[in-house]
Formats: sequence, C-alpha cells, structure tokens
Amino acid sequence: MSKSLAHVAIIMDGNGRWAKERGLPRYIGHRVGSESVRDIIEVSLEFGIKYLTLYTFSTENWKRPKEEVEFLMKLLVRLIEEEIPLLKREGVKFDITGDEKLIPEFLKDKIEWAKKETERCNDLHLFLAFSYGGRQEIIDGINKLLKEKRGSITEEEFRKYLYKPEVPDPDMLIRTGGEMRISNFLLWHIPYTELFFTQTLWPDFRRDEFISMIQEFGNRERRFGRVY
Repeated sequence: MSKSLAHVAIIMDGNGRWAKERGLPRYIGHRVGSESVRDIIEVSLEFGIKYLTLYTFSTENWKRPKEEVEFLMKLLVRLIEEEIPLLKREGVKFDITGDEKLIPEFLKDKIEWAKKETERCNDLHLFLAFSYGGRQEIIDGINKLLKEKRGSITEEEFRKYLYKPEVPDPDMLIRTGGEMRISNFLLWHIPYTELFFTQTLWPDFRRDEFISMIQEFGNRERRFGRVY
C-alpha cells in the first residue's frame, strides 16, 4: 500500500459564487482566487509534492460571456508576469496542459516565455489545465493514433498520445465549491485517485484546509483494485 503523494490535481471552483455572495463582480472572485493558488503552491513545496495540476479554464469555459473570457486571458497574462520570477526562485517549473489551438497568440507568447524561464526548475512541476477537456484529450490522442495507422494498442502505450504522458496520474484530486462531480477533468488519469470534496469556495481555500486534506490522504488505504 503506497502513501506517497506525488501529484495533486485541483478543480478550483467557486470564484464567481464567492464574488456574488459579496455583491462583487465575478472578476474580483477570480483575482482573489489567485491568492489561494499561491498558498497551495507554497504548501506543495513544503510537503515535497512534485506535480500540481490546477483546472484553470475548461474547453466549455470558452462559451462564457466574451467579457469574462477576455478578462481571464488578461488576468493570466498579468499573473504570469508577476509570479514567474518568484516561482523560478522557488524551483517551480511552469507548463500548461490542454488544447492550445484556441488560446490567443498574446497569451501563447507569454506561456512560452514562462516555460522557458522555468525550464531548469525541478522542485515542483506546476501545470495549468487551460483550454482543457478530459474527453477532448482522449479524442486528440485517438486522432494521433489513427494517423499512425496502428492496428492495436495497450493502455500503457496509449498514454504517450495524451497531452503530458510523462506526468504520473494524480494521487489526490480536490474539488472546492461544494459540487460533487469531476466536470470533464483528467478522465483518463483518475481511476484510482483519492477524491476530496469541500464546501469551501476557491478564494477561501487556503493552506490549513489543504494541509488537513494531505494528512487525511496519509490515513487512507489505497488498494488500486487489489485486496490486502
């Protein structure tokens, strides 16, 4: 039975509701939510977690109001500019996972800059799941496979056709905001991932609650389909 915690994935839900409850515009919730990201990165470094994947923007989110989408694009650019120097000093390697075709060029350029700036970092691999959909990842993998005209394939061989085949499956998946569903996130990768749900809205999810979940993870028995 393994108790190692190498990869944490988080569905960061509740920014809009957090703002609405306070009579604020939705974009304020997104901005405050970025402060929670800083807390979670710090705790991940403290606990020696090697991979952190944050569900930042789904393929379905492109259907949101144009003004909100544009704000989120600009917010990510600003956060990259502000945070990458600090992440670099702390040994955090930055990358994204998702369908990059719809990402605007000005944001792609900033993402590529951030990846290059942190390419030598190795303490924590931070992935933003951006323009990401679990079904789309599988379909994209199948399309790559079809181009090779392969007759058959094993589960492990198929992994290399996914967006980030080198990244291990999450050990732990957290969803904030009170919803009890996966929302098309990492569908291929989570058959034996330990799931954690909390009523806490993302802007209020901070280090103490994250640490409490890490401690609970250490007490769970992970069987991976086997009997002990």
